[in-house]
Amino acid sequence: MEYRKLGNTDVAISVITLGTMTWGEQNSEIDAHRQLDLALDFGINLVDTAESYPVPPRPETQGRTEQYIGSWLAKSGNAGKRDKFLLATKAAGPARQKHNPTHIRGGKTHHDRKNLTQALEDSLRRLRTDHVDLYQLHWPDRTTNTFGQLSYQHAENEETVEIAETLRVLADFVKAGKVRHIGVSNETPWGVAQFLKHAEIAGLPRIATIQNPYNLLNRSYETGLAEFSHREQISLLAYSPLAFGVLSGKYLNGAKPAGARLTLFERFVRYTSPLAQKATAEYVALAREHNLDPSQLATTFVLAQPFVTSSIIGATTLEQLRHDIESVSLRLDPAIVDAINAIHARQPNPVQ
Repeated sequence: MEYRKLGNTDVAISVITLGTMTWGEQNSEIDAHRQLDLALDFGINLVDTAESYPVPPRPETQGRTEQYIGSWLAKSGNAGKRDKFLLATKAAGPARQKHNPTHIRGGKTHHDRKNLTQALEDSLRRLRTDHVDLYQLHWPDRTTNTFGQLSYQHAENEETVEIAETLRVLADFVKAGKVRHIGVSNETPWGVAQFLKHAEIAGLPRIATIQNPYNLLNRSYETGLAEFSHREQISLLAYSPLAFGVLSGKYLNGAKPAGARLTLFERFVRYTSPLAQKATAEYVALAREHNLDPSQLATTFVLAQPFVTSSIIGATTLEQLRHDIESVSLRLDPAIVDAINAIHARQPNPVQ
């Protein structure tokens, strides 16, 4: 396993992060425990979850993913492993888009002191730990063009918590020892700049990470945010490296594999537009032309980017997880990278 520095900290994290959002929906508790065992055996030292998981978020399953991690930690022999890996979770934001969950804390999910304190305490209880190594804001408190929304629509006079206020709350979590480092997710260049500005002005903790989508179909991080990663040492934890599995090629030509995420859940349409399907077909053909697995082509490309610190890999089977982890050892020839960029140039970012 390869390790890279987490933001401006002295912590090293594995280039593969174990994603967990299917645990409690597509994966059972036993599945989750086996994935944790396998990931740690491979040297993965960062596990990422969220209070809203599993996905799709539902009231009857909310928090189940964190509970599965907690039950794994509580198993005989696992308690001593807590210091051997980093645990990251996320606090939900207010429901401003139709897919955002409204059931968490009865819809009280603004990033203010009361709601964030409750969110953290609930996560710690479910995780059965006294601290998390990385605490992230799952999406901004304000209206933004995230989760596939293409254009920014400004919302006047909306109720929102100022970033400076949120940062002060997170600083107190760090001071109390319940959080080691802080980060954002689904954030914009303006938001990242604001977090950095207020941290510098008030002497508060800097965000160490940003968890945003990055894959062959969505390279929008390269415009506006990649520079922050380089100049300000904000680690990108890239999620959806396989675009919900689309880049594996298993959904091409209208295929609906039994048990697959896009087959089971209608909400996942972000990567299924005609333009996305066309680009996917080209990437899959390129991989096969060079005797590469399409999934490993996609994952290897993400890991090769200098602004990517770690790629979040989720799987529903141990075989899938093992296969994706093995992409760490692969390298793409310059000719393949040129071909990828040529496809991208013909249809840049068919998905946002």
